[in-house]
Amino acid sequence: MSNHNITKPTLLVDIERVRTNIKRMSEKAQRNNVEFRPHFKTHQSAEIGEIFREFGVNKITVTTVEMAEYFAQHGWSDITIAMPVNLREIDKINELTSIAPLGLIVDSEFSSKFLSENIFNKVNIWIEINAGYNRSGVINDSISEILRITEIIRNSQKLKLSGILSHFGNTYSAKSLEDVQNIFADSHIKMQKVRILLESKFGSEFKISVGDTPSCSILEDFGQVDEIRPGNFVFYDLMQLNIGACTEKDIAVTLACPVISKNSEKNEIVLYGGAIHLSKEYIIYNGRKCFGAITTLNAKSWCKIIQNAFVKSISQEHAVVNAPESLLKTVEIGDLLGIIPVHSCLTANLMRKYLTTDDRIIEMAKFR
Repeated sequence: MSNHNITKPTLLVDIERVRTNIKRMSEKAQRNNVEFRPHFKTHQSAEIGEIFREFGVNKITVTTVEMAEYFAQHGWSDITIAMPVNLREIDKINELTSIAPLGLIVDSEFSSKFLSENIFNKVNIWIEINAGYNRSGVINDSISEILRITEIIRNSQKLKLSGILSHFGNTYSAKSLEDVQNIFADSHIKMQKVRILLESKFGSEFKISVGDTPSCSILEDFGQVDEIRPGNFVFYDLMQLNIGACTEKDIAVTLACPVISKNSEKNEIVLYGGAIHLSKEYIIYNGRKCFGAITTLNAKSWCKIIQNAFVKSISQEHAVVNAPESLLKTVEIGDLLGIIPVHSCLTANLMRKYLTTDDRIIEMAKFR
């Protein structure tokens, strides 16, 4: 990796770590006999997407219609848009359904009725269930509402009900492996109760689809789940490391940043690389906000995280690093340091391209 060619914040990716992460998750899905529909919102790259095909992946998840269009243009033909459907994009959705099988998410009678009246081609529909994350979805014990939505979908000639779907996103705030296991267990029970109710009422099978990286990484048994949709696992990050969902060697991206200032009296180093590159996501490290861990770079990749070196504050273009004496002595202005991002999905989305550790540029999707 030609470090001398890096002149500004640059997102590095280790493709072999990416490949290992994909292989591990794919094999886990196979062991559990569940469908593996990875979420491509993390990497948003056709080239990285191709690595998934090496392991037999042919179904994917995305967040937006634009993202679905991009991956459909690159040969992906079974795509679920895992966000409540944006009715203002119905024209684009209709165009997309004419070229690729599509899965859509609903969590209201209104959206279900709208789709039944305005969709041109057959689509797969998932009812999103709020099993505790409290972002979107029908609350799991709102039985009458779930039944009404189900009736609307089943009575439509264009809507095919696949099952119920949820994102156990509250695992991202877990403090331990046990927390993740407990959140999954509680949410899984809620989803299973909804499925049993629907199957007893309508006499047909309903699948359960879930997706979050912590539980998919940590658990070895997915219970009665039929499909998993993790995304962040492809890169992992400091948040996942903090939860215990990965090891440091699993983290496949780091942000290379030039050193632009240092202050030995304050034990600080300032990097060119701020919120517009990393986001403002943070974890708590030793009682303080941490916006990223610090590492040095070598010719092949990056080195181990440096203890007690972390981004302690962040502004638009600057990252202020809490620097131990050993780091201050070895780093000069003009050198490069790596920041392990707290949330790799946001960092990748902000940076829009990658530099591989073998010196290749990988472009991400360019949306209008």
